[in-house]
Order: sequence, then C-alpha cells, then structure tokens
Amino acid sequence: MYTRRSLVLGFLVAGLIPAQEAQPTIQVTGAVKQALTLSADDLAKMPRASVRTTNNGMETVYEGVWLHEVLMKAGVPQGSELRGKALASYLLAQAQDGYQVVFSLGEIDPAFIDNEILLADTANGKPLFGAQGRFRLVVPKDKAGARSVRMLTKLEVVQLRK
Repeated sequence: MYTRRSLVLGFLVAGLIPAQEAQPTIQVTGAVKQALTLSADDLAKMPRASVRTTNNGMETVYEGVWLHEVLMKAGVPQGSELRGKALASYLLAQAQDGYQVVFSLGEIDPAFIDNEILLADTANGKPLFGAQGRFRLVVPKDKAGARSVRMLTKLEVVQLRK
C-alpha cells in the first residue's frame, strides 16, 4: 500500500514539473566523414565572424561561424580536395518549418568563390529567437534574401555522383 501511494505521488509530481526544453541544435548529415549535432555553445567555441546586412533600410549585424568552417569540422571536402565527384555534391539547408534551399559545395568554399555564408546565432549582439529560430544562414551577397534560411535545423551534404 505504501509503495502504491509513493508511486502515484511520484507520477503526480512528475506531471507538475515542466519538462526541460531541449537545447536547439543543427544537424550536419549526409555525405560527411563525421556527422555533427551542434548547439549554440558548440558554435561559440568555433572561430567567430560577422556580417552586416541592410533590409528595407534596417541594418542588422549577424554573428556566428562561417558555413565552410562547420562543413570542414564534418570532414566535407574543401580547397584542393574539392575536385571530381566532390564537385557534384550540394548542401541542402533545411528549416524547422520545412523550407529548404540548395548550395553547391563550390559556392560555399572560399577557395572557389568570394561569397562566404554565415551560420548565425546572434543578431545585433543578442541570440536569435522566436520566428527567427535559434540559427540562421545569412548569404550577404545574394541579391534576394530567399536563401538566408531562418529557423535552420539541418545541413545535409548530398553527393550526386557515387
């Protein structure tokens, strides 16, 4: 009887304690040497960068990590290794709401093109949150902002040629 009361009381208390929210992360998967799950804390330990954007007259300074640094950590070919089959690969960036965009690996690599893409976790010195999500891709040299993915949750490297 005492055990049954303790068990019922335990279930009641467990229902009253709010579940701790999982820390938002970004998954790096697919044709990588090492799949990654990165949190804001993980990104904070990587080399930091920032970009300044202007949209409708409003200036925003995003801070985060260059996307090629994240992909390098996952073992994605870059620089002199980005040849042949690897050049037939692309990155699929996916958002929490199902939005997706594609980048070729060549357009992410600074050895190929002068268009660095930022994986941002802060805007104007404050962590991203709410409708922006915790992470965002910022593509400062794109004329339209359609590939600046907000609510970013996953980066998948896809190799077209085997």
